[in-house]
Amino acid sequence: MFTGMSEGGARFEGDDLVGAAADRVRAALAGTRFADVRWVAETGSTNADALDLARDGAPEGIVVVADHQRAGRGRRARSWVAPPGGSLLVSVLLRPPARVAGATSMAAAVAMVDAVADVAGVSSRLKWPNDLVLASDDGERKLAGILAEADWPAGSTISGGYRAPAPHDRAVVVVGIGLNVTWPPRDEVVLDAGLAEVADLATALNWVGPEVDRVGLLIAFLRHLDDRYGALLRSGPAGLLADWRARSATLGRRVRVDLGADDVEGTAVDVTDEGHLVVETVEGHRRTLAVGDVVHLRPL
Repeated sequence: MFTGMSEGGARFEGDDLVGAAADRVRAALAGTRFADVRWVAETGSTNADALDLARDGAPEGIVVVADHQRAGRGRRARSWVAPPGGSLLVSVLLRPPARVAGATSMAAAVAMVDAVADVAGVSSRLKWPNDLVLASDDGERKLAGILAEADWPAGSTISGGYRAPAPHDRAVVVVGIGLNVTWPPRDEVVLDAGLAEVADLATALNWVGPEVDRVGLLIAFLRHLDDRYGALLRSGPAGLLADWRARSATLGRRVRVDLGADDVEGTAVDVTDEGHLVVETVEGHRRTLAVGDVVHLRPL
């Protein structure tokens, strides 16, 4: 149950189905670091709710899930569009050591790829920096988006300004994922202006196979994330990076990266421990990019 939230935050209506879903997930995740699941019928943004909880001192491992977001968001202040109850909308509160904080979103991405394969039997790939995509006859379509948000590092103050964290400092990272699970049939999507706008670029699990249970998908994701995140804390990012590379739709591809002020074109050749993309440009230089929108180009 959410209490003390600001206006626009989570609203729990006491819906029996919502409560039963949360109980089922909590029971399945008992004994893991992600057993504290807060499932709500509607909220502004699950990421914003999880960050509010972190600022109130909440511990690592809280999971916020919503059937519908009124103000869901993606990278670069974009909105997240999904029909109520049609997507898995989940945010996880993590407090990793700063030395591995940059790899937490990669752990979540790999965990979700594996969960989708387990539950839906669908093989998705990772498009840098934050998408799960599926191949289709007319190109790749977006199945899920990931948004990782970090709060001020421990010891920083607004008046004192940002202080780069030491490797042992704990960072606050909230990783949110919106995954399209059960959308209206394609021929009905055009009746919804919001969905129609993204339907040419997106897809949903029920568009490529039978309907799946969002609760079962969430359980599989959190189990995989518990394993991936635990290994990251114990052993560092090497194993995770190898698995991310194996699932990548971007590495080895000719790409154009939109940086806002300019573009970088070349071949995506690697990712760093922090999850930054390494591109060998057409001029023959290597550039390491922390942010940017990637377009997969056709081979020359």
